[in-house]
Amino acid sequence: MQGHVIVIFDAHRSLELSVDAPVDPERARAAREWFETTWESLGCEPLRVSGKVLLLDKILGVADALGHARLASQPELAQEFAGHAIQALEKPRVTVDLPGLSIVY
Repeated sequence: MQGHVIVIFDAHRSLELSVDAPVDPERARAAREWFETTWESLGCEPLRVSGKVLLLDKILGVADALGHARLASQPELAQEFAGHAIQALEKPRVTVDLPGLSIVY
């Protein structure tokens, strides 16, 4: 699946990534696991007071922890992030809005 991911870091910085990310149940599961392990390895914190962490929270946390500078300077990492976002959500267009703490697809 050809996918398009936009990551908005603030009013002045965003990244737009196009990626070819085939989607099937196995790849979707692997992408969700990637966000789980990456979220943990980056030391991300739960966004909710309850401590419950949803897939969308993990995507937001990983994008925030990786940051604009790192994703902009490491295109392979940016493509990996975008591909996993498309596969995990099984949607061709994903917008990760960090200031708004939301993901639109």
